[in-house]
Amino acid sequence: MIEKIISLSLKNRFLVLLTAGGLLAWGVHAVRINKIDAIPDLSENQVIVFTEWMGRSPQIIEDQVTYPLVTNLQGLPQVKYVRGASMFGMSFVYVIFNDNTDVYWARERVLEKLNYASRLLPQGVTPTLGPDGTGVGHVLWYTLDAPGMDLGEQRALQDWYVKFALQNVAGVSEIASFGGFQKQYQVTLNPNKLTYYNLSLQDVIQAVRQNNNEAGGRKFEMSDIGYIIKTSGYLQSVEEIENIPLKTVNTVPVSIRDVATVQTSGETRLGIFDMNGEGEVVGGIVVMRYGENADEVIGHVKTKMAEVAKGFPEGVKFNIVYDRSQLIEESVSSIKKTLVEEMVVVSLVVLIFLFHWRSAVSIIIQIPITLATSFILLNAFGITSNIMSLTGIALAIGVIVDNGIIMAENAYKNLSHRYEELNPDA
Repeated sequence: MIEKIISLSLKNRFLVLLTAGGLLAWGVHAVRINKIDAIPDLSENQVIVFTEWMGRSPQIIEDQVTYPLVTNLQGLPQVKYVRGASMFGMSFVYVIFNDNTDVYWARERVLEKLNYASRLLPQGVTPTLGPDGTGVGHVLWYTLDAPGMDLGEQRALQDWYVKFALQNVAGVSEIASFGGFQKQYQVTLNPNKLTYYNLSLQDVIQAVRQNNNEAGGRKFEMSDIGYIIKTSGYLQSVEEIENIPLKTVNTVPVSIRDVATVQTSGETRLGIFDMNGEGEVVGGIVVMRYGENADEVIGHVKTKMAEVAKGFPEGVKFNIVYDRSQLIEESVSSIKKTLVEEMVVVSLVVLIFLFHWRSAVSIIIQIPITLATSFILLNAFGITSNIMSLTGIALAIGVIVDNGIIMAENAYKNLSHRYEELNPDA
């Protein structure tokens, strides 16, 4: 069989060269479009359902949120198993699908099922889907270097300016903010005063909700001019909250300032984000969308960050603390270096031991053609260029070279014997 292939190849040299050239051109194109990442994505094909119900204990979360969701999501098609985790104020349900299931089809099925499962949850509790990313989707971390700006202002800058701008970058699934304080109005009630005025906690909550609203009116025409009437009632300061009336006692209105203390503060935190032991910082995590090219996404994010930085207050700038593109560049640089070293070593070995430059050329040509062809297979099976795949290719170069040297040396030896048989007097 091998002899027939060799004979056929020798008789059709032009066809063999044309095929090799075609594979090389196709392989070069495959290298350009192949997705690059540093870490292979070995995570499971999962959809995360996140539900928040603050102030409730893990046991209540388990009984009233996690258990109903898990039992209803188990009947989805192509589901391997469903995991649930309950903690203080939060519930996580992990729906694990088969590996060959399309992730966006899976998210649609989960969302359809949640439309029914939401009826079984307590009033006001709404489950949401997690980002369409994977466990290795955190491709870039950054912090805000803002001297002179407090943590609350930094978090506001991150949440209301930076986050919205970076989320528009192609391939980005989510910008997860961390650190700092999230500004909120806090109403601290005095239970003795509530009892004195015969008020309840629900009365105060209802009053705040009713007074933090806007309503539309109608169009009013006067002197051939139309006026649109509306009421503006959004709360914008501590004083406005303090002046909200609760009830009337002997023609005297009782407001929130009479039963509570109102102040602006940060939301209660369960942890802090410290940077090198130098203090707290505020920043964000760029989560890459499922199946995207990590190298391209990071490049686009950095370009967008340069545009966003132009709108920062004076002295504020980005500080990148984790950048996977550095590891990606090192991985690609390593395979290029290995390829050049292998070519040089092979050329020297063949030239020294065979003293035949044509044999060296034939072996060296095999390396780029074989490597380019391997990227065609990587794209066909959806495998990215990462540490594991590039290391495998680098190791395979040795096998390719060994095979070429053995075949060249064997052919050279047989040709010499044949030449001696045909020319015994030579």
